[in-house]
Amino acid sequence: MPDSIPTDPSAPEATPEATATPVQPAEIHLGDAVRLRQPLRYLKTADPMPMLRPPDLVDPAEVGRVVEIRALDLRAIRFRRGTFLINATDLEPAPADG
Repeated sequence: MPDSIPTDPSAPEATPEATATPVQPAEIHLGDAVRLRQPLRYLKTADPMPMLRPPDLVDPAEVGRVVEIRALDLRAIRFRRGTFLINATDLEPAPADG
């Protein structure tokens, strides 16, 4: 038996970009002040019947508060124009001064 397993020559080899670890969510707890890491493509409301809303409802530097923690790393964040469900990886803690 051969010591090595033959590989498919057409298969892409592992690159550092492909093996990089995904962004880990920061420790975000109920009541914490947070803001978006980057602009989102859309916002999902935290209503009993959620709707997709345009991303311009939340300013890039706007600070919101965590009002609910849901399954699958989702957080309900209350911003000035509403409460939206946002993945924890898309959030970062807001600076203490504002």
